[in-house]
Amino acid sequence: MAWRNVMIKDGEHLRLKLDNLEVEKNEHKFTIPLSDIATITLEGNKMAITTKLLAKFSEHNIALIICDSKYLPCGLFLGLGQYHHTAKRNLEQIAWDKNYKQEIWAEIVRQKIQNQTDVLKALQLEGERIENMQEFCGEILPADTTNREGHAAKVYFNTLYGMNFTRDVSCLENAAMNYGYTVIRAYIARIVTGLGLIPSLGIFHRNEYNSFNLVDDLIEPFRPLMDWYIGANILPKFEEYLSWDARCVLIDFLTQPYMHNGKRTTIDFVMLDYVNSFIRAMNEKDTAHLVEITLGGLRGV
Repeated sequence: MAWRNVMIKDGEHLRLKLDNLEVEKNEHKFTIPLSDIATITLEGNKMAITTKLLAKFSEHNIALIICDSKYLPCGLFLGLGQYHHTAKRNLEQIAWDKNYKQEIWAEIVRQKIQNQTDVLKALQLEGERIENMQEFCGEILPADTTNREGHAAKVYFNTLYGMNFTRDVSCLENAAMNYGYTVIRAYIARIVTGLGLIPSLGIFHRNEYNSFNLVDDLIEPFRPLMDWYIGANILPKFEEYLSWDARCVLIDFLTQPYMHNGKRTTIDFVMLDYVNSFIRAMNEKDTAHLVEITLGGLRGV
């Protein structure tokens, strides 16, 4: 399985050389085997890339992330049709039971809120608010019809960053979360398309303008893990500006050690296992198949 997450800033030319990516920058050339690469993030305004190389990215299921002038990811190139039973999997996905989608969405939300609660516990924040989060976790209904996810999010972020904090304010915390969540989203999108799923066909998210509704369903339990990672590795070490070094640290989240089923692995491998387990859970209508994503897996290594 591919394991490298490559960042390229202000490269001049990206070419295919045999079965390698060749990057030319400042008259120097660097090569990386395509089979090693999971994602590539590009920053800069003057890079040239060949269509032949893009076709190889698709063949190797490499997710190509494009950043804007503010260094925030704004575009994603993914390969399609590489899974050997894509049509069969598409038909299975289309036939997934509507009522069961509501059940598994409730389980996904439960995992997310539990992980948010565990972040607050790990930081030893206000006990009453942690109790409120635990209550929300126990009150989730099918399809989360009472919006426990939204209520929990308000308590969670206000406890983490203060009562005046909102997700639209310009600050390092939000910049780091926006970037980090996009990293997770891109990687899970790579997995979803690589396993033959239709990324726009979600179980809860249904935005007609969103090509990645299913991806936005599946990233939810991983968001609090990224929040913890940001709190430990970004906020204490960097100033207000989300620098190149900080962005590299956020990309490196994907290769962080994680204890999974009693074995030491990394977040990217757990994401693959999680999506596979989601497919089994949907096809067999049993939430017990869904892998449990926990903050303890990240912190317990």
